[in-house]
Amino acid sequence: MGRFNVLERRVARFLHEPPTVRGATAVIVTATFVVVVVSGFLMTLLDNAEFGDLGVGLWWAVQTVTTVGYGDVAPKNAAGRIVGTIVMLEGTAFLAIVTAVITSSFVTRAQAEQRTDELSDRELMERRFDELERKIDALAAGR
Repeated sequence: MGRFNVLERRVARFLHEPPTVRGATAVIVTATFVVVVVSGFLMTLLDNAEFGDLGVGLWWAVQTVTTVGYGDVAPKNAAGRIVGTIVMLEGTAFLAIVTAVITSSFVTRAQAEQRTDELSDRELMERRFDELERKIDALAAGR
């Protein structure tokens, strides 16, 4: 019962708070892992002639989700092809999200560096203005 409460709190927090990059990555990696394991198992049930054991089913699922697809094993019947379609879509989503996360981290880093550069330029200008004011005040006091 305690595990269910932890899971329930995590799901509630995920739904009510904006997702972090780490949280989104964890969700997609977990979903992909589950899809691979479940589809590998399903293929051994649905297309036993081609997928004789769980190892072959998992091998096929990993190939498919990573979009490698060697073609050494492939589903022959309609149910297996439907499972294959789901695995392919999950693999495409996985790659797209991983690419987006990496790109987002680069953009965030570049924006932070740009803000730092802008602050440095502003501080430099302020120092120069302060120096000019001191010189003008010194000149005005000397008159």
